[in-house]
Amino acid sequence: MRRIVSIAVSMCCAATVLAGDPAGASAQPPAGCATLLSAADVAQVSTLSAPPPAVTGTAPLDTLTDHVWRLSEISDILVRNHDRRGLFTVGLAATEHAAVLPLETSGTLADPTWAQRLSVLLLDRYLAAVHAEFTGGVVPAHWQRYFTLGDDCSVSGVRAAATGYNGHITVDLAYAVADSAATRANAADFYRIVDAIAAHGDAIVDATERDYGVDLGPTFRFYFLGEGLDRLVGAGRASNAMLRAADVGYNVLTFESGLALQNPSTRRAAVTSVNALWSTGDAALGAADDLGVLELR
Repeated sequence: MRRIVSIAVSMCCAATVLAGDPAGASAQPPAGCATLLSAADVAQVSTLSAPPPAVTGTAPLDTLTDHVWRLSEISDILVRNHDRRGLFTVGLAATEHAAVLPLETSGTLADPTWAQRLSVLLLDRYLAAVHAEFTGGVVPAHWQRYFTLGDDCSVSGVRAAATGYNGHITVDLAYAVADSAATRANAADFYRIVDAIAAHGDAIVDATERDYGVDLGPTFRFYFLGEGLDRLVGAGRASNAMLRAADVGYNVLTFESGLALQNPSTRRAAVTSVNALWSTGDAALGAADDLGVLELR
């Protein structure tokens, strides 16, 4: 049997399985799902998600700390108003506080400046998507998918949240690796970061349950333990992309994609690969629904 060996794989495969056509969802919307933000709240989210003025000489750690603070403030606003577009945001903020900041200030990484820059670039992409969503700008397709599902009360909270992790891990992390000008010398630090996140995966589950009453635990365990993929494989329904992610390790695929995106001769193929892996969600959702292996809520 194949086993998914990192929480990155578990989150991505959960997300790709859950990120299909919202027309098939049947879960009842949670209480307060349709609560609307006030104009003042929207303006505050727009301000918090806007790129701060560039200041020459600002240390990456200072920028990262500011990004995490702004992310947490946005999360608080969305949670307070029961706005489901925060389903992913709460888990991301929890991960930054529980895993990323402690590791990147521990003095144990080979190149902490690069690691902090990577984390800044990764958060930049999500904050930019939030800013576009709340100001009427152009939202990247993978984040538009998440915001649309999150804003649809007929779609389960698990499915909406997992769609966010799919976009974050499958697309944004690969491009952040490229934007950081990573080399193979950075690989060990990269794997330490994703391992730290895996070790604190419960922070995501706890924050989402606490703030939205959505339990991601069963879905994460389903894929983390491998049962879900085993059942899809046994039924002949698992996609090649899912099997490759399980075999190679999703963090390896992401890092290699980030390296390939930097090279003009391999960039086009890397873009295609990243997009293809993200797009496996529709087919995976259909397979999971047919097999009855998910309990959406």
